[in-house]
Amino acid sequence: MKIGVVGTKDGWSSELLADALAQRTGYRLLVEPERIRLDLPSGRALFEDTDLSRLDGLVIKKIGARYSPDLLDRLEILRFLSERGLPVLSDPLRILRVLDRLSCTITLQAAGIPMPPTSITEDVDQALAAVEEYGEAVFKPLYTSKARGMFVLRPGPEARRIIEDYAREFPIMYIQKTVDLRGRDLGVTFLGGEYLTTYARCTQNGAWNTTTVSGGKYAPFDPPAGIIGLAKKAQDLFGLDFTCVDVALTDDGPYVFEVSAFGGFRGLLEARGLDAAGLYADHVLARMRP
Repeated sequence: MKIGVVGTKDGWSSELLADALAQRTGYRLLVEPERIRLDLPSGRALFEDTDLSRLDGLVIKKIGARYSPDLLDRLEILRFLSERGLPVLSDPLRILRVLDRLSCTITLQAAGIPMPPTSITEDVDQALAAVEEYGEAVFKPLYTSKARGMFVLRPGPEARRIIEDYAREFPIMYIQKTVDLRGRDLGVTFLGGEYLTTYARCTQNGAWNTTTVSGGKYAPFDPPAGIIGLAKKAQDLFGLDFTCVDVALTDDGPYVFEVSAFGGFRGLLEARGLDAAGLYADHVLARMRP
């Protein structure tokens, strides 16, 4: 079978998944989405000398090195191929629903999934009121990963100016009350909709977030059945083939932060010793075989 991996060149997880599929099929193609040319009249999607529409399938591992609204347009190209009959995992339309932080949040909240108190506004006065109400809040860009572009704000004489400056770059402000993570949050992972395992991201050096960018470390963690059930309810709303649900255990109960559009491999390897790329490749082949 000829199955391409949509990802980033020299990206660790993208290359790993491409290698895993190549070991199983003898065919290796890592597709950089920004280099695709979609020819609508013919339905061809050209990457280098390959017409992607003639492959047996595509797997989306990454759609860009940095999250931005541009990624939605790249997904639309892949959605066209999917709707013309090419198997694409995960379904681009399902990724579209989760990639935008606001869209993901609205879906989770409408389903009653517990999340930290959150406000969405374009109004500086309302944003300031939310910070004052929460006492301390995290401002989160709608398109980001690993806490890039996020910052914590408390009420004070400089708060309005900081919000005004932020709103110039991010007019729609996503403001979330900070919660005590107890030094860690969880990555509850699912493959094909079924629970795989969980790892923890643990804070280091007093950072406010647990991401590896801020020095966080991965560790094994075995959550109770109720946490797994909550995470499964959250991921079921999106139907992704491989995903990770970010969960925090707080004094007020568990909170879900988000459902990942693509899921991560490194935490599974470092904390659990699992070859997630190989497991995902096996899942892909099982889904795509006639």
